[in-house]
Amino acid sequence: MSVDMSNIEPSKGGERWIACLCALLFPVLSMLTIEPARAENPLWVKQQAPFKIFGNTYYVGTRGLSSVLVTSNDGHVLIDGTLPQNASAIAANVRSLGFKIEDVKLILNSHAHSDHAGAIAELQRLSGAAVVSSAAGAAALRAGRGGKDDPQFEYGDSFPPVPAAQAVSDGETLHPNGAAITAHYTPGHTPGAMSWSWKSCEKERCLKLVYADSLNAVSDGSFKFTGDARYPSVLKDFEQSFRTVEALPCDILIAAHPEFADLWSHFERQQAGIADAFVDTSSCRGYAAAARKRLEQRVTQERTVAE
Repeated sequence: MSVDMSNIEPSKGGERWIACLCALLFPVLSMLTIEPARAENPLWVKQQAPFKIFGNTYYVGTRGLSSVLVTSNDGHVLIDGTLPQNASAIAANVRSLGFKIEDVKLILNSHAHSDHAGAIAELQRLSGAAVVSSAAGAAALRAGRGGKDDPQFEYGDSFPPVPAAQAVSDGETLHPNGAAITAHYTPGHTPGAMSWSWKSCEKERCLKLVYADSLNAVSDGSFKFTGDARYPSVLKDFEQSFRTVEALPCDILIAAHPEFADLWSHFERQQAGIADAFVDTSSCRGYAAAARKRLEQRVTQERTVAE
């Protein structure tokens, strides 16, 4: 696709709210890896000083939610916006690195939940950037919430809509201002989930980076991964996404939820002066393998409850 970066209209919207997952439906829920309730996780709004990951790639998110800036002399790319209330902090992080939020030309989204898309409308207003996701993801961004096929739909999650959100095809490479960022459909967590890959360089050395979306089998109280009319292909989609992520050339992994890529351990190594602190060429394979195991646990648990 050719991303249209002109005539981007600002949009406004309300704050998100989320219902609690009813544990009574799943007596052995403690077996599962579940994202904490968004309204109750203080790390999702805990400010984090921005830092360089490698080359022209910087972390500008919070302690619990990733947002990544990929810079160039002709304009920048921002991946994910985190919660609505974090927009000003992300913009401040961009500025503290010496860049201008107004120079962000493209905003990419992993998936349309408020903890990753909530601040995008405001960041688009500040920057005038084009906003891009998958076909299903862009539709959810325009609506300000996912559809009924989202396994977490009954939480009632919503966020400020992004009316001008555009869709990119699976495997398509975008070339904003000379950069090359490739889109990878990785559905399962949501039907429109996206991961992104690109190359960052320091002098003559270039590394391959991946921003991987959540591969967690998280749902509202009624959704069943073992078979649900709301999203019948969810298991097939997850398996394809596992294969996609584990096959990506991957020197450095950044996950939408940073702890799932062990970002803070890598960061501590960087702060200790260890070279190549973020480099782990097995990280994408490990990320997919751990997510596959969590899904298998969830499926086993559902089948056990059903017996």
